[in-house]
Amino acid sequence: MVKRPSPVVEFDAHAARYEQELAQGLEATGEGREYFAEGRMRWLAARLRRRGVRVPGTVLDFGCGLGSSTPLFFDHLAARHVVGVDVSEALLTRARAAYAADPRVRFVTIEALDAPASADLAFVNGVFHHIPVAERAAALAYVRRALRPGGWFAFWENNPWNPGTRYVMSRIPFDRHAIAIAPPEARRLLRGAGFEVVETTYRFWFPRALRVLRPLEAVLTRVPLGGQYLVLARSARP
Repeated sequence: MVKRPSPVVEFDAHAARYEQELAQGLEATGEGREYFAEGRMRWLAARLRRRGVRVPGTVLDFGCGLGSSTPLFFDHLAARHVVGVDVSEALLTRARAAYAADPRVRFVTIEALDAPASADLAFVNGVFHHIPVAERAAALAYVRRALRPGGWFAFWENNPWNPGTRYVMSRIPFDRHAIAIAPPEARRLLRGAGFEVVETTYRFWFPRALRVLRPLEAVLTRVPLGGQYLVLARSARP
């Protein structure tokens, strides 16, 4: 059996060409990273508004990578502060350089963050399939400790039930060792970590070649075959 590299080693090794490798996989969809990033954030904002959730003061971006989602937290969620954490110092160094002039943003390693119960919203996208199975519960416990009581958790993952998603992941070098998480497993993990699972919705059904069909996505959000899924959860109140 080939030993799986640790996430730290894996992402430090891919840091310099991260965007190119991601684009290599997404090319099959006909869209770039920005299309999916915007789509995720718009959808999350809509789901929070639907529940009357107030604008978050501080967002924890767990597994922030290069910090590419950072502007979207301000644009779509009107966040006041963003704290990005990651295991890869190489990625964090690039993120800090990109946002050095913005006092609302900081990037630290997961180990260095010492701000319990300080975030109103935690966000994670496509990170947990890189975390070894035995370490996923601990990672969720970390997120829960960082959230204020009653804080929200937006858990986005790639949907292994979608054949297109599996194909895209197979084209991305840093996804080579990933262990995908099906929606029921994600919900089980979140509940086991003390989160209340509020809803699961599905997005990104059609590639650009079939974009004429994208209006149908509004009625397909509960059918579990979208390219990604969002589990919206809440940290238990004391």
